Amino acid sequence: MSAHVDISIGCEGLAISEDRACELADLVLASEGVDRECMVSLSVVDDETMRGLNHEWRGIDRATDVLSLECERPDDPDLGVGETCELGDIVLAPDFIGRQADRVDVTPEGETSLLLIHGMLHLLGYDHESDEEAEVMEAREDAILAEAGLGDSVVVPPSPRHAEEGS
Repeated sequence: MSAHVDISIGCEGLAISEDRACELADLVLASEGVDRECMVSLSVVDDETMRGLNHEWRGIDRATDVLSLECERPDDPDLGVGETCELGDIVLAPDFIGRQADRVDVTPEGETSLLLIHGMLHLLGYDHESDEEAEVMEAREDAILAEAGLGDSVVVPPSPRHAEEGS
């Protein structure tokens, strides 16, 4: 079981490598007990592009750090045995993430890793709209960061996370 991560670079500056992105995506799937091959599209965009996407998909007219756009769920009964699940798209804005990392005093690599994990969890159905949902999602993020060896270098703050430009 693994994720196939299709990297579509729209701008320079992603703080982790394509290999690391794939490792983290695989780790989330394994941690969540997903035993189906999954495909995830990862796009890296500038702040203005992210602002447009955030407005289009969420009705929020400002840049953000990460967007997750779900396609299929691994447990969808309409997927055939052995059929690859097209999990969805994760969009990252490295300039936004870099500023956010500085503000919360973590490395851009750590913040990018956290946000990729966060995006993967959204694709798997996690959310943070209510306090209860946020607690569950943040606990999963903490556990997966620890599994990735990042537990001491990245702190998952309580939601809502984004004070600067918001998401």
